[in-house]
Amino acid sequence: MGAKQRISYVPVGEMTDDMRQEMERCAREGTPRPESSAIRAHVPAAFWFFASSWDDLFRHGVCDHAIKELCRVYISRTVKCEYCGNQRSEQGRRLGLVEGQYDELLNFERSPEFSDRQKAALAYAEAIAWRLDTDDAFWERLYAHFSEEELVELGCAIGLTFGQQSWLRLLNIEHHEVMAGTSASMAPGFETAESLRASKSSDAYWART
Repeated sequence: MGAKQRISYVPVGEMTDDMRQEMERCAREGTPRPESSAIRAHVPAAFWFFASSWDDLFRHGVCDHAIKELCRVYISRTVKCEYCGNQRSEQGRRLGLVEGQYDELLNFERSPEFSDRQKAALAYAEAIAWRLDTDDAFWERLYAHFSEEELVELGCAIGLTFGQQSWLRLLNIEHHEVMAGTSASMAPGFETAESLRASKSSDAYWART
């Protein structure tokens, strides 16, 4: 890990039984991955706030999951959170998201990789992250693709991931450091500690370009 970690991981063995069960789910399903959960475990209320909110807003809900996953990774690229940017939603993969779409996220308006609905959602994420001024045309574009319920859920999910990823970026945590040995929800080329190091040393690594 090239930089000093700023907040320690709570050892899994020191957690309560229900927290350990959630950590095992994190290792098995990868949403979120164990390291970020082990940081939040210093404050059980923070641990359960995020676990519950992520389950309700990201893994479930009224807006399609693939849209939320694209917005999540857009935010990680925008704030340059490498920990979050090197994760992928297994559910998103099953719904048809492909790696080439992630590579095009910061160029989404001009990219043929995205549908009009996906581009509208990403414009929403962009406006939230960069505090952009919006006009009637912006909102007409959103309402052409999303209901009010979907916009509320999507906005909350974007706000949650924007705040968490902006924070995690500062902590210098890395994958495969807590409950190592699983590759759940890791991006291609990041499935093991060894492959992660190799991918991050490449000149083509997304955080370098």
